[in-house]
Amino acid sequence: MDVLETRLPEVLVFAPEVRRDARGYFVETFRASWLEQAGIQAEFVQENQSLSRRGVLRGLHFQWPGAQGKLVRVARGRIFDVAVDVRLGSPRFGAWVGTELDGEAHRQVWIPPGFAHGFCVLSDEAEVVYKCTAYYDAAAEAGVRWNDPALDIAWPGAGPYVLSAKDEAQPLLADLPRDRLPPYRGTP
Repeated sequence: MDVLETRLPEVLVFAPEVRRDARGYFVETFRASWLEQAGIQAEFVQENQSLSRRGVLRGLHFQWPGAQGKLVRVARGRIFDVAVDVRLGSPRFGAWVGTELDGEAHRQVWIPPGFAHGFCVLSDEAEVVYKCTAYYDAAAEAGVRWNDPALDIAWPGAGPYVLSAKDEAQPLLADLPRDRLPPYRGTP
């Protein structure tokens, strides 16, 4: 397993070894020691899976209180995955990083608690699977508008993207009440 750093030091990409032969492939998709060796203390309590079509954009979502860390991978297809630092007081508040994930390379991205997460689908369909460190809590659900000009996220393609009504109505980061943002507690 190779661990790749991103321009946001808390967001990491895990690149597993994919063993291919005439039968297909084998890949180990999770091992707790990989995270531990990367300095991540995470206990996963929930796993989710979504199927989305080309042009679907989901996000940018987070929870507070009860911030979730997420380990995101693509079982089939290809996405552009985005993490945004929304921790109040963070020196990187509002900074984002994007990573392409696909079902061929089997790379995974670690989205730490306190980061908003979203993705857009680049293939005809994509199955996205992610483990979470906290249970989903509808009362704690929050989000940031995907096209917030202050974030200036370079989503691939020209759109138009297909969004849920909820995602279309998300507020700008500057308009979120500060008590709805997770606090910065230093770099883990």
